Amino acid sequence: MQSFAHWRTLDGDERRQLEDVIRVILVDKYWEATHGFTLTDEMRVLIAAMASLIVLGLDYDYYHRVTSIIVAPSTVTLAGDRPVGEGLYTSDREWVIGQAHYDGPVLIAWDAARRGARYPERGRNVVYHEFAHKLDMLGGSVDGTPPLGSKEEYRRWVEVCQAEYERIRRGEGGELLDPYAAENPGEFFAVVTEVFFSLPLALQAEMPHLYAVFRDFYRQDPANRE
Repeated sequence: MQSFAHWRTLDGDERRQLEDVIRVILVDKYWEATHGFTLTDEMRVLIAAMASLIVLGLDYDYYHRVTSIIVAPSTVTLAGDRPVGEGLYTSDREWVIGQAHYDGPVLIAWDAARRGARYPERGRNVVYHEFAHKLDMLGGSVDGTPPLGSKEEYRRWVEVCQAEYERIRRGEGGELLDPYAAENPGEFFAVVTEVFFSLPLALQAEMPHLYAVFRDFYRQDPANRE
């Protein structure tokens, strides 16, 4: 786990839990590489470790809609007709380093995944981002609201996240979150997830209410680890 910076922040019990989830992901999900690319055990373990970390306080069943994990060497070019939401389609080319499909696979670019694992201080992690989308999709849509335990949690989540999302859309969100968070509520949730795990102290300091609702959902306190 030398390539996974967050491994060093975990205590002994958390490491054992993480290893258990990694083993399940490695055998439970179908792994494949894009054409001409060789997928190694190192790649599988590192990607599985990052995917495992964000559900460490949840239940592995949250990934029941992850059918497979596809790994590409680098940025992938998408072409052909594909949905963009609200019944609309596009045939424009798009370059992505990751993609999550509803009731389908997760696509990950290996070079981006490796960067995110080694350099969390950059606040970017494609594995956290795409697997956060899969958690978001558990409610039936990508609306930025993962499964929550009570009406009170839901009310608080919407109140806090909506306020921060609107601030970012107005250009008042500062530099901590990637501007892509303003794209839609689903991307907001995925981008904040990246920062919550990669730069928890900064998120807690700059947006304490947002940090608190993510801490309560994920049932983890990464700022306390650091």
